[in-house]
Amino acid sequence: MKIKELTKAEEQVMQILWQLNEAIVKDIIEQIPEPKPAYNTVSTVVRVLEGKGFVDHKAYGNSHVYFPIISEAEYKKFTFDKMMNSYFNNSYKSLVSFIADEKKLDINELDELTKLIDNLKTKSK
Repeated sequence: MKIKELTKAEEQVMQILWQLNEAIVKDIIEQIPEPKPAYNTVSTVVRVLEGKGFVDHKAYGNSHVYFPIISEAEYKKFTFDKMMNSYFNNSYKSLVSFIADEKKLDINELDELTKLIDNLKTKSK
């Protein structure tokens, strides 16, 4: 199945569902900071997420309990791969250079990155 990109509102709801594992719309609204969106707004977002294949539901009478069917890890990988392709031409060197420059990493943080890379090289052999 092809993962689709989420809007900001959809991503906010997914973050809550990943945290709660399952929830009714009311539970999702409780987790959203003020100002709270209308019930119908959140209900619509959840139904859109269901249409995109991110969530499913179990029906209990008139209530629907929603749960994620795309994991947070799967979506993280999708968004990371998209960012790498769109902004860094799939070059990890470009990504690390950007992070080092943009975040003004100090020598200790750069050393930690180097150790991490060395550990990954060792594991891949």
